[in-house]
Amino acid sequence: MPLVYACIAPHGGEIVPVLAGKKPRLFKYTRDAMKSLASRMERSKPDTIVIASPHNIRLHRHVGVVTAENSSGTVSAGKKTIRLGAKCDVDFARTLIEAAERSGVPVVGANYGTNEGPLSDLAMDWGTLIPLWFFLRGTGLNSKVVIVTPSRGLPLRANFEFGRVMARAAEAGGKRIAFVASADQAHAHSRSGPYGFSPSAAKYDELVIRAINSGTLNSIVELEAGFIDEAKPDSPWQISMLAGALSEVSMEGEVLSYEVPTYYGLLCASYSRKSKTPSRPVILGQSTSP
Repeated sequence: MPLVYACIAPHGGEIVPVLAGKKPRLFKYTRDAMKSLASRMERSKPDTIVIASPHNIRLHRHVGVVTAENSSGTVSAGKKTIRLGAKCDVDFARTLIEAAERSGVPVVGANYGTNEGPLSDLAMDWGTLIPLWFFLRGTGLNSKVVIVTPSRGLPLRANFEFGRVMARAAEAGGKRIAFVASADQAHAHSRSGPYGFSPSAAKYDELVIRAINSGTLNSIVELEAGFIDEAKPDSPWQISMLAGALSEVSMEGEVLSYEVPTYYGLLCASYSRKSKTPSRPVILGQSTSP
């Protein structure tokens, strides 16, 4: 069974209502779009959700694939905390590692605690937990999970190749696989933000939206390192993986929301198998002033 669904999903904790604090409407567009992504994910009925997070274990010049049997973690905001645990698809994780090695992609499997059993539990980062909070807690799904971590020490092309490997492995296997690129966009939209302001931030986010709408997501792979550093996104590595998967599986993208409620861009996009009647992307949202 091939890749059945894919999406780009943000992971800012404020999109979870209980973590939104005193301004629950500030992330409303994104929160509503995440609920839509969750509904689409549920309809696709994946056996396994492969999620690429930039905030899990970081390996020097290697893509990481979690091979633990479990992953669990917490995300807190003020006095509020959410917890989530998931069973990991160890078999598919190992399949990905072996396929990546055969393709020449530098990859490492990562476990924690024990080889197997309940103590084989690698910490779940917020880049994984926040999207899965919507996709697992917010639906009737009981999908297993494979957590992968792109490498910023590798060329975007290597992360792209890993996405191709994943799509081929899904095609060859007997499971329904969904892929999530957990990604916040540029982090330099506001002078009052922790990363300051750069005009490259808006340019980067516009480029990503244009690439989704035009079906040219592979253009992300060609971005220059200097431009990425100025815009300060945490998305091109995961999006490159998605682009690699799309080079193997014909899917059409739809932007569900985009907004900049604080200093970083939030974008939700859905990818499904191509239909005869393409849908028209709708972009909602607002932007802060520098």
